[in-house]
Amino acid sequence: MKKVFRFLFKLLFWFVFSSFLVVFIYKYIPVYITPLMIIRSFETSENAMPKSWKHHWVSIDQISNAMQKAVICSEDQNFLKHNGVDFKAVEKAFTANKSGKRIRGGSTISQQTAKNIFLWPERSWLRKGLETYFTFIIELCWDKERILEVYLNSIEMGKGIYGCEAAAEYWFKTSASKLTAYQAAAIASILPNPRVYRANPASSYIQKRKVWIVKQMALFGPLQFNNQ
Repeated sequence: MKKVFRFLFKLLFWFVFSSFLVVFIYKYIPVYITPLMIIRSFETSENAMPKSWKHHWVSIDQISNAMQKAVICSEDQNFLKHNGVDFKAVEKAFTANKSGKRIRGGSTISQQTAKNIFLWPERSWLRKGLETYFTFIIELCWDKERILEVYLNSIEMGKGIYGCEAAAEYWFKTSASKLTAYQAAAIASILPNPRVYRANPASSYIQKRKVWIVKQMALFGPLQFNNQ
């Protein structure tokens, strides 16, 4: 039994050490590829050959302020205030789901970043537990600006489209730095299901969401990180 416990302890130690090491490295270097990109490429593959994807990493100063605010207002309006988990949003989602109403989950931008960078997309208690674990680490090691930068460069924004630079080119033939408020809101509008919804041309549903997001952006005010 001592050997088993010693083995499990070593296993746990190296898992924690390696996860912290990877998160620390990603604090400084771009994330060019994620498990989600690989998994999606095989899901849509033909003849067992993975399909390519569009992804162009850009620094946050090359992403328009409108795009940054659009995803915060759409996905996680308490992003700058919470420590990775928005318990009020989780409670609201749980209550609504329990009553049978359709509502999005309570995942924050930090949680979505942890899932996209380190884990797989399918829902399970194991993945949710690991997601919470990695969320804790990135909130501990990265500042909010870095979390948002990685999120905006890794999130799925269309079928085979990852990150706002590739999305800006694909949907509006422009760059992430030049996205207007309505263009940014259109991209943010499709995030609930980016492989089904289209940012341009927008359906009536996406158009309504786009208008709502732009209004939220105006109410949100200036986007200021704690390190600024």
